[in-house]
Amino acid sequence: MIDYRRLRIALLGAGAVGSQVAALLLKHGDELADRAGAALELAGIAVRDPDAPRDADLPHELFTTDAETLILGADIVIELIGGIEPARSYLLQAIGSGADVVTANKALLATHGPELFDAADQVGAQVYYEAAAAGAIPIIRPLRDSLAGDRVNRIMGIVNGTTNYILDRMDTEGADFDDVLAQAQALGYAEADPTADVDGFDAAQKAAILASLAFHTTVPLEAVYREGIRHIDAGIIASARRAGYVVKLLAVCERVTGEHGDAISVRVYPALVDRQHPLASVHGANNAVFVEAEAAGPLMFYGAGAGGVQTASAVLGDLVSAARRHVAGGVGVGESTYANLPILEVGRVTTRYQITLDVDDRPGVLAELAGILSDGNVSIATVEQTLREDGVSARLVIGTHKAVEQDLSGTVERLAASGVVERVVSVLRVEGD
Repeated sequence: MIDYRRLRIALLGAGAVGSQVAALLLKHGDELADRAGAALELAGIAVRDPDAPRDADLPHELFTTDAETLILGADIVIELIGGIEPARSYLLQAIGSGADVVTANKALLATHGPELFDAADQVGAQVYYEAAAAGAIPIIRPLRDSLAGDRVNRIMGIVNGTTNYILDRMDTEGADFDDVLAQAQALGYAEADPTADVDGFDAAQKAAILASLAFHTTVPLEAVYREGIRHIDAGIIASARRAGYVVKLLAVCERVTGEHGDAISVRVYPALVDRQHPLASVHGANNAVFVEAEAAGPLMFYGAGAGGVQTASAVLGDLVSAARRHVAGGVGVGESTYANLPILEVGRVTTRYQITLDVDDRPGVLAELAGILSDGNVSIATVEQTLREDGVSARLVIGTHKAVEQDLSGTVERLAASGVVERVVSVLRVEGD
């Protein structure tokens, strides 16, 4: 028998995720109450238009346009509006009133996370955000709690379903980028304006969140190096396949140990992944996060990275955790940023590369290119050459040994300026070695 008082839940937003959260809370409220140790009352749903169509059939009397009054009367506030404002102001208001908050707002956490966490610490509240980094995949709690006694050295994540769908279709079917993007938009995987996904902004926000947790260091969004996938074409995908790789948009969060101690690198870009690596088997719009910890070893978290009902699962998990904290009492657990590790610029990162060039097809070209690479401290590991359709130029795919990014970048500039290179088609990093 539950003898704790009824907890009032305020829901902000009733879009694809919010409407599913409300529907599941109403449908499974008794079972969730048994798990939480307290009855959970959906006090109301704040929206801009109560009469707008929803993805779930919800009681109309729950809707309100008065978010502030709803927030001030709640024990737990769930924010699923998205964007920065008014979400930031609403959450600060909720925290200031003593409520715990649950959010799936990656953009807000990546830009204003420290502000929200500090506000929660001051009043003993807690911010829950399992759904913000990888949809339904449980990764926040493992990093924050399960691996709290370990040392995380690296995270590689496929954290954007749209780009994974596009690259996977290009790899499995030999399709062109523009064609697959159009299909993704028709299926609802990509927005009409796909910039946030295909240019890496969404993945960069998630990388900042994951790195902050893994390395106990505040990682501002502007410190995350970012590249998108617009330049990836069918030829690049085919070259990767022949070399035993698949192209994935990766969020890479890495601990780098040097002569002056530890630092971290956080970056998002399309990378080559060996086809034997677990991340290579992530297909369609799914996500996966691969964690390398010192004691636990390699760990893989896989599943749906988006979707209304899937993301709602993570939100409701946070809701039950918040309710349990109310029942148990005590202050919330603050975010751990004690390490305050320096964040490296991408130029100081070391990895392997694949450089694709269109060059003149004549004797001496390869020797000249090899000299430029050698002068730039970049060592050649493999070379693939194919004659292009025009019959007078060739495409070279050069695989390198490990090199420092700033050395590689300068070398690529010299290659582009040489008289034998028509075009630098792409420069891809090799990850997962």
